[in-house]
Amino acid sequence: MIVAGEASGDLHGSGLVRELMQKEPELEVFGVGGDKMKQQGARLLYHINEMSVLGIVDVIKRFRFFRRVYHDLVSALKEKRPGILILIDYPGMNLKLAKAAQKIGIEVFYYIAPQVWAWGANRIQKMVKLVNRMAVIIPFEEKMFSDAGIDARFVGHPLLEVLKTRMSRSEFINANHLENKKKIIGLLPGSRQLEVKRLLPEMSCTVDTLIKKHDDIQVVVSRASSVSKQLYEDILNANCNIKILEDQTYEIMKYSDLLIVASGTATLESALFKTPLIIVYKVDPISYQIGKRLVRIENIGLVNVIAEKTIVPEFIQNHFNCKELVPAAETLLYNTEIREEIISDLTRIRNKLGESGASARTAELILEMIDSKNDDS
Repeated sequence: MIVAGEASGDLHGSGLVRELMQKEPELEVFGVGGDKMKQQGARLLYHINEMSVLGIVDVIKRFRFFRRVYHDLVSALKEKRPGILILIDYPGMNLKLAKAAQKIGIEVFYYIAPQVWAWGANRIQKMVKLVNRMAVIIPFEEKMFSDAGIDARFVGHPLLEVLKTRMSRSEFINANHLENKKKIIGLLPGSRQLEVKRLLPEMSCTVDTLIKKHDDIQVVVSRASSVSKQLYEDILNANCNIKILEDQTYEIMKYSDLLIVASGTATLESALFKTPLIIVYKVDPISYQIGKRLVRIENIGLVNVIAEKTIVPEFIQNHFNCKELVPAAETLLYNTEIREEIISDLTRIRNKLGESGASARTAELILEMIDSKNDDS
């Protein structure tokens, strides 16, 4: 059984399901995921589109739904008795499922660790009691969890397996009727409907201001498949300065001169293409005030966290506004020295994340656990 509650979890989970099925074609894999996991052979009990939330207020509003999901998943654990429970990030639900699995006698494997180093150090001790083995994808996590007493292995980052573009720059320019000599700003407002509603309006304001000041800028926005195109059109209100592109996220990341990106996995994907970026985020005021008291690190962007210093600027909550973003964007677009320094720092990020093949290495760790359990029985 495998449980991933978000788009990034579906992406990483799909690679893992693929490798597991290739190594053991008779395996049955079921649980929570998205279209990518389903395409690799996982049977979905719930789809990630149903699980998407943003902030504590959103969770409270949907409490009854999540309670039902939890009880359904625990029932599935009891009825199916899977050889192992694989959890991918999503700690709010997954740590509760780990506790339920332990009571039933099912071993737990955690892939893509919750970011306890940022806001939930107390959860490490909870995980020590509940998790049998972990595969971590950020280098410093291996020592942190190992020192706490968990069998944790650094497997590299699964993004290194999927960061491939299907078009050259000239093909991308021509396919989308862009101008070759103009700079490209790419907007990535997230994969959740609520993220797009909160982030895209201010992103649009920022690039409109930039276009009025500079005649060498063109703008594209990446539409997430989980969000209707109509929402983007309603927010942009026929803004002819911004082209909505579908299924070209990696091309946007690679061929843009600057990216404005919602905090999350997309910031690291952008960084791995070595494209200068600005990280932005905004949640409801209550969630922000609670989060501000819990978060124990200076930066929230994965790029800056992995670098252990501020490489790219972050504009969070009230600082995420057109007035503050415009000068930061101009610096990253037109200051050659700063651009080169950022690109150099982003190259070092890539080198920190190990070699490609995280999914295969993780699948081997999981199958080793299953085999060991079968031998014992």
